[in-house]
Amino acid sequence: MNRARVIALTAVAMLPLAANSWFCRAALRDTAIDAASFTSIRLTSGALVLGLLLQLRRSRAPAGTPGAGGNWGSALALFGYAVLFSFAYLDLTAATGALLLFGAVQVTMILLGLCRGERLDGVQAAGVTLAFAGLVGLLLPGLSAPPLLAGAMMLGAGACWGVYSVRGKGAGDPTGVTAGNFIRTVPVTAALSLVLLGRASLDPAGVGYAVASGALTSALGYVLWYSVVPLIRSITAATVQLSVPVIVAAGGVLLLQEPITLRLVLASVAVLGGIGLVIIEQGRRAAGAAT
Repeated sequence: MNRARVIALTAVAMLPLAANSWFCRAALRDTAIDAASFTSIRLTSGALVLGLLLQLRRSRAPAGTPGAGGNWGSALALFGYAVLFSFAYLDLTAATGALLLFGAVQVTMILLGLCRGERLDGVQAAGVTLAFAGLVGLLLPGLSAPPLLAGAMMLGAGACWGVYSVRGKGAGDPTGVTAGNFIRTVPVTAALSLVLLGRASLDPAGVGYAVASGALTSALGYVLWYSVVPLIRSITAATVQLSVPVIVAAGGVLLLQEPITLRLVLASVAVLGGIGLVIIEQGRRAAGAAT
């Protein structure tokens, strides 16, 4: 595949990742759907689409083609991400939520790497410190600070997604593994909806947003992203994801008429800049080791 097509696919793959924040925030702010129902519909519709994709693939492929994979540990991490993500967006703007989510994902993956014996040099340590300071600074009390509980839930969502991402590395067929994990979340998220049935609230627009988030930007979006990752270096894949909070912020302004505060801008510079330092230094060290 030529370089121009790879670049175009990579750019397109960022849009579904960003659109999850737009759909969730719009649904929970502008429609009557509750967070638990949004989560259940999102995960169930994602599982249905991924299950159909697997069936189509197996019907057209030779016998022995892998089916659904995954495991319960990863499925629970996926569920934790999805439910905390939804409840956090009851009170966060799309841009703030995306920055907290993305920052927590990357910091969690770095910390898990340290637990597994990886080491950071001085530049990377400074980058992690800067990113962490940006997240803390965003949540410090003040007029433009996001609600603390919502912010903590989004950080928890990011931690869950970081764990899910680390567990998924080298797990084999990405589509099959993702499908299996989504399918396993269905009974768990159904149980959540039953527990909170007294608070359930649905309307056509909210359900539409949830289905779009599950079937399109989650299920098909993840398949698209995993199809792009093998075509680019891992360092490039990590770096290009720095664009997601920026895309979400731009969409929040244009599509949701949300404000961008000075606190959010400064926190974004710290978080994205700090993570960028870690990723760039990682790439430099890897290049040096290869020579």
